[in-house]
Amino acid sequence: MYTKPTTPLNMATDEKHYALTAIASAARFSTRGLAVGLSFILAACSAPGIKDSTQTGSPQPAKSRETSHAVALTVAAVGDVMLGTDFPQDRLPPTELNLLEPVSYTLQQADIAFGNLEGVLQDGGEPVKRCSNPANCYLFRTPSYFAQQLKQAGFDAMTLANNHARDFGEEGRSNSMAALDAAGIYHSGSEGDIASWEIKGKKVALIAFAPFAGANSMLDPEFVQEQIALLNQTHDIVLVSFHGGAEGADVAHVPFATEYYHGENRGNVVEFAHLAVQAGADLVVGHGPHVPRALELYQGRLIAYSLGNFATYWGIKVSGDNGLAPILTAELGPDGSFLGGKIVSARQIRPAGPILDEKHTAARLIRELTKTDFPATALSIDERGNIGIANPSALSGAPPQSHP
Repeated sequence: MYTKPTTPLNMATDEKHYALTAIASAARFSTRGLAVGLSFILAACSAPGIKDSTQTGSPQPAKSRETSHAVALTVAAVGDVMLGTDFPQDRLPPTELNLLEPVSYTLQQADIAFGNLEGVLQDGGEPVKRCSNPANCYLFRTPSYFAQQLKQAGFDAMTLANNHARDFGEEGRSNSMAALDAAGIYHSGSEGDIASWEIKGKKVALIAFAPFAGANSMLDPEFVQEQIALLNQTHDIVLVSFHGGAEGADVAHVPFATEYYHGENRGNVVEFAHLAVQAGADLVVGHGPHVPRALELYQGRLIAYSLGNFATYWGIKVSGDNGLAPILTAELGPDGSFLGGKIVSARQIRPAGPILDEKHTAARLIRELTKTDFPATALSIDERGNIGIANPSALSGAPPQSHP
């Protein structure tokens, strides 16, 4: 496992590390019969500061909403994570295979890294979830020791608000929380479960929403606004995660309307994200569609409408755009305003996990989706995934745009 340096690294050092990591991973996988192309060696990434795991301090006054140009924290966020399941049959990766090793460096360099945990971390037990269509039924049970792999990869927090968090009932989600607690990873997902900690002198909150039973509901606007506003009063940085929107390769565009999947209300993601920012969210990260979606800069805060799949070893499609595994990194000012960032492109290559992609496929896709779905946004995204603010004067809020 890579050990964090004691000083920030420069770009040349970063790219050298990526190359060495990818080559080593490819060599390891090839001994097991996996052909991993050298086209997935390099990915450029900024090198933010080293993490500080200081515990929660005293409450802070509500932060200013004015833009600051000093970087206070760097955040890395990813989409769905499911590292293998042993239910209904053993579909776990070999014990010597760490799916996250090729991309751990990027996660480890951020002050905060978080992702969405699909399924449960639980040893044994029977499912509670019943599917109306058994042919289209997926249940994920990952042994609890995989929480240590998440920690080693650099994750500080995981979200548990999604349609698989209760595959084994609320007890299953409680077991996931216990496994994450034991590994030193914060979590949010079930109603009232909010992660709160202090890092680099900043008090941070992470709250996860979803349109599913037992989760912090994204379908209740008053609840969303109330919860985020309360966190904004007592924290310097408020991170919001949501698992919403329809699913499938054909839902990459944001529809600017309520989305349904198999008749289930999956929310209006633009209305939710805008409301979250208005209430005090500093970074809003979505997942659920299993494909990447556009980015938007709204009232100076970054919104990612879907980061798709990240590391889904079995049971979740990874062909085409479903296999893209972007890592979003964001630099936040002391007041939470977005200063810049990067889409680090990766792609899932089974039976391995996400591999860094020098072709920057995920970044190029998100760039085009952003241009199409949010043509007036102040964001600029280049073909390597670097994110900047093209029009700093366009940072005020605006009503949701209509898709062309």
